[in-house]
Amino acid sequence: MTTKTTTATGARTDVNLATILFVAFAGATILFAVGFANAAVMHDAAHDTRHSISFPCH
Repeated sequence: MTTKTTTATGARTDVNLATILFVAFAGATILFAVGFANAAVMHDAAHDTRHSISFPCH
């Protein structure tokens, strides 16, 4: 008789290193861009995005 053990979370452990590096680079790029952007520019971009998807903002 044999038994099979499975994890309760079902999380994958074979994540590709390229995927990890890409996500880390994309996240760092977003943080860097937002950190140095003008506050008015970021507000206008968010405001225009909300209007473009018909989401009320005022």
